[in-house]
Amino acid sequence: MNSESVQSIVLGEVEIIRVPEWQAPFAPARGLVPESTAEMWRDNAEWLAPDHWDPESDRAVVSLHSWVLRSGGRTVLIDTGVGNGRERPSSAHFHHWQGDFLGLLARAGVRPQDVDVVVNTHLHGDHVGWNTMDAEGEWVPTFPHAQYLIPAADDHHFGPDHAYGNGLREDDRLIYEDSIAPVHRAGQAVLWNGTYRIDHHLTLESAPGHTPGSSVLRLASGSDRAVFVGDLLHSPVQILHPSLNSCFCLDPEQARTSRRRILERAAAERELVIPAHFGGAGAVEVRREGDGFALQRWAA
Repeated sequence: MNSESVQSIVLGEVEIIRVPEWQAPFAPARGLVPESTAEMWRDNAEWLAPDHWDPESDRAVVSLHSWVLRSGGRTVLIDTGVGNGRERPSSAHFHHWQGDFLGLLARAGVRPQDVDVVVNTHLHGDHVGWNTMDAEGEWVPTFPHAQYLIPAADDHHFGPDHAYGNGLREDDRLIYEDSIAPVHRAGQAVLWNGTYRIDHHLTLESAPGHTPGSSVLRLASGSDRAVFVGDLLHSPVQILHPSLNSCFCLDPEQARTSRRRILERAAAERELVIPAHFGGAGAVEVRREGDGFALQRWAA
């Protein structure tokens, strides 16, 4: 399926549909990846610009998108964006956001009632917003027939048991109350730890650090391999230098360990790396190079 905003590829027996909602310069490059240097961006400007970096403003370009997987006769949705009309006082980009996420899903041939599984790779606000929708003043699950797979460690950290992320950000409480708690009340939440098998092609695996429950989804079908890495990577600069964290990583050392482990396996097994926020092709093959990794080629 191809249109101006919805694209798909097929790996083995699994169709992957990218549903992009927004792409723009998001934050200062060295604000998003604080330990990066100006040279890291400038030396790679030829391929970072324009999809990943805007040299004129020195801002990192970020894409907001979700992935639809058609696997084994079921429809799996990976992450659900920001959601409309949310109170997000700590997030200037997403406060009272209004987007056309459900319209984009419809253009991909997906109705809310068609979704069988929702995967939240972690519980940051730009990954769970369309878990729910406003129904006459009440937040209810957007996907009425879906199981919502939620990392248990994130549910604990961001939920009331852990004071909504230790009470460090007002947004964390708001996110949980409008996008996670209603899924629990509807009986549609499935909490998991370690690994979780969705079907014979798709497996969730914990990769903590960005958040306590951050996860990746591995795809293996025929000879094809891919790994949806969520927010382990915000910029391709982190592939070249896997010790670099984004400013959003809650446990820096654990995030570095998870990032290197996932990239090492991707390089060894030729997994297509599919992050949550890369613009352009949105997915890339990687190879080992010295102490880090290099981009082998972008997805078609």
